[in-house]
Amino acid sequence: MPYALRMHRDQGTGWTATGLRWQDGAPRLTATDGRERHDRPLADGTPVAWRITGPRRCTGAHTERGHRPCPHRATVPAEGTTSQCPPCQNADRGLQLARDRILDDGREYRLYLAWFAPGLLKVGLTATERGTARLLEQAALTWTFIAHGPLPAVRRAELALAHGRVARERVPAAAKYPAWWSLPAPGARHDALTAARTRAHRLLAEQGHDQLTPLPDHPVTDQVELYGLTDGAPDRYQQVKALTDGAHLAGRLRRPIGGHLFVDRPDGPPLLLDTRLLTGWTLHADPGATGCDGLTLLPRARPAAEQDALF
Repeated sequence: MPYALRMHRDQGTGWTATGLRWQDGAPRLTATDGRERHDRPLADGTPVAWRITGPRRCTGAHTERGHRPCPHRATVPAEGTTSQCPPCQNADRGLQLARDRILDDGREYRLYLAWFAPGLLKVGLTATERGTARLLEQAALTWTFIAHGPLPAVRRAELALAHGRVARERVPAAAKYPAWWSLPAPGARHDALTAARTRAHRLLAEQGHDQLTPLPDHPVTDQVELYGLTDGAPDRYQQVKALTDGAHLAGRLRRPIGGHLFVDRPDGPPLLLDTRLLTGWTLHADPGATGCDGLTLLPRARPAAEQDALF
């Protein structure tokens, strides 16, 4: 087992996965043994060999004082991307913000536009102190900040741009995957985002969002190369839809794409794993593992190019 992902003291001691986080522009896999939290960097080509065991347990909540382990050690459903029990969801600061249960917290926020594919443009907000982590976590391919200000003002602007159909508030993960096969050229991505930014600034100026400070000249950032998608996603892969107790996962990682991992394996096409499915499960090093089993898989393939009609 490589040091980069050695999250155990011995082969019999497991670590509960708590997610993939981006810190200082780099992805890190996080885990806990119930007392300590650890994280390890994820690099292109890193080998992994895990035995995954349950039950799948709640990963706790992020509060003003930092991460709080689940006080009930509650179990959560084996399938799905939710790894928190209802009480921890209610206590989680990020979910409180997303559900408008925190109207103002005194911090500065930035409004952003994130491009995922032609026709898939998202507007969102993030605390200024978080830097670009939010854009990295959600696998934004191209993005820019367009304004900043207090939370209530930024939230009103976010809703205005969504209601004005400049961009949508949410882009589900399933809508992002097909775009990875055939991305427009960098210039086209840049032009699409800058055109949307112009529309956004015009609408906000017309509506008089005076508490916002616009950022009309903020640079456009393109993260396609960072995610290893310059040549697109693999032509064929299998998407992991669910894990089970006793599953095995072995192979070599490609560069993470937001919270997703492509895993190259010797006995089949690559796997695509949404790491939210991994959270709450216990990972054990399994150096002898060479294959993958105990996984529910969905085959995916690049659509065949349309052929011009002969007649």
